[in-house]
Amino acid sequence: MPSLDLDGLRFNYRFDGDTGPVLILSNSLGTNLGMWDAQIPAFSKRFRVLRYDQRGHGQTQLAPSAFGFDRLGRDVVALMDGLQIPKAIFCGLSMGGMTGMWLGANAPGRFEKLLLCNTSPHMPPPELWNTRIETATTKGMAVLVESVLARWFTAPFLQRSPELVEPVRQGLLQTAGAGYAACCAAIRDMDHRELVARIPLPTLVISGAQDPATPPAAGQYLAATIPGARYVELDAAHLSNIEQTAAFNDAVLQFI
Repeated sequence: MPSLDLDGLRFNYRFDGDTGPVLILSNSLGTNLGMWDAQIPAFSKRFRVLRYDQRGHGQTQLAPSAFGFDRLGRDVVALMDGLQIPKAIFCGLSMGGMTGMWLGANAPGRFEKLLLCNTSPHMPPPELWNTRIETATTKGMAVLVESVLARWFTAPFLQRSPELVEPVRQGLLQTAGAGYAACCAAIRDMDHRELVARIPLPTLVISGAQDPATPPAAGQYLAATIPGARYVELDAAHLSNIEQTAAFNDAVLQFI
């Protein structure tokens, strides 16, 4: 896959689709750009889809210094500048949605529309994240995988669709513990609750009715706080784009 040097790091990205507006897809914690594979057949017919690995994930490098969502947001703007994309539509899930909140409030001129999926503006308590950071850095990602999958998918989906769960499991296992921990720290320290009120963009919020990680109340808060935002709730847990692919794709395409 192609890559680009940004902020002294090598960022991995991929384009799908040849025509139409640019639609940027931003991955969740512990995944890579492959988490969007189920969206590409539908989205690439109408959009030039840009996927990228957030720093410390997939094939994108990690800097030794700590960072927050201001840095993750500026990574997107720098990627757009490097690829000569003046304006795009942004769709982020979980950590990607948190990145999108920062972008919507701080760089609205670069985006036409914003989609915030299975995400939250604030995720206490910090002790939860500190435990995950310690586990990832001292014991490795394998210790975390099964508990993460249990939050990301409903139990029936885990049982009936192992072929769809397995790539996600492998993505978690292949995520560098240091990259996972660094992004956990960014989520731990994030509080976008006041920031999101400044988002002027047309926004769609998607939640999973059975999502224990970022429950519907978080999405409902976003939809109520972002002026004019729309809200859709799907029968899914955290990775609704995989568990309810058709419904997720329809919701996104109808909005954009």
